[in-house]
Amino acid sequence: MALAASIDGLAKGVTLSDDAVVTAALALDGAARTHVQIPLLSEDHPAMTLDDAYAIQSAWVKLQQANGDPVVGWKIGLTSKAMQAALSIDIPDSGVLLRSMVFEDGAEIPPGRFIQPRIEAEIAFVMKTPLDNADPSPDEILAATEYIAPALEILDTRVTRKDPRTGQARRVFDTIADNAANGGIVLGAPVRDIGAHDLRWIGAIVSRNDEVEETGLGAGVLNDPLLSVSWLVTRLAAYGARIEPGQIILSGSFIRPVEAPPGSRIVGDFGNFGRVSCHFTA
Repeated sequence: MALAASIDGLAKGVTLSDDAVVTAALALDGAARTHVQIPLLSEDHPAMTLDDAYAIQSAWVKLQQANGDPVVGWKIGLTSKAMQAALSIDIPDSGVLLRSMVFEDGAEIPPGRFIQPRIEAEIAFVMKTPLDNADPSPDEILAATEYIAPALEILDTRVTRKDPRTGQARRVFDTIADNAANGGIVLGAPVRDIGAHDLRWIGAIVSRNDEVEETGLGAGVLNDPLLSVSWLVTRLAAYGARIEPGQIILSGSFIRPVEAPPGSRIVGDFGNFGRVSCHFTA
């Protein structure tokens, strides 16, 4: 199959056949189009590995690119101890940001745009130069950054949270294959005086319809969002890829996900760092 080429060289630990990877990617694509979630991929493939999951994700991204939706950045997930423990994993995961996923601050998001949207608060990086060092220091990351910004990540899932056949809860393999559950990103205003901010102490109060739902600090992201970006650079370098100029990096959430059903007006108040919002219309 044409998509099988996306698997070659991506992951040394891929155990699934090319056909199985492509079939899973097509199923995810169909779920996004029909808004009918698919059962857990990990139940269909009990021996599935992390590399299998990333191979499926890559094949899914290739489908979107072929349909005219280019890559504009990356997201990092599972950066907090609580979320890692929930999925029995001790490392972050990553996904891809596509052009269609980017929303302006204050966006009105129509019903039906997502399946089961949830919101997380994050610090976004927008890059001005590539990061060629596979193990960059925080200073190198800052030097390569054009600006940072408050951001809301819109989580969505093409895979059901619990398998209707077995009752098994979603595993990390399912989340990674499903593009790390990414649905969209809402970017706030650029913050260019990066050195004036200690990213560990940037906090956010996230409200839904004027009621505070979650609060958190940047230190919840691997102790420092800069370390999260460094992890992503290293992971990409292992597969011959890198962060490119102009790309957006979502460094990881420091709150638990907030459900966003139709009618939800979400505001992330980052204090002096800025404010970002969106509205899921009913």
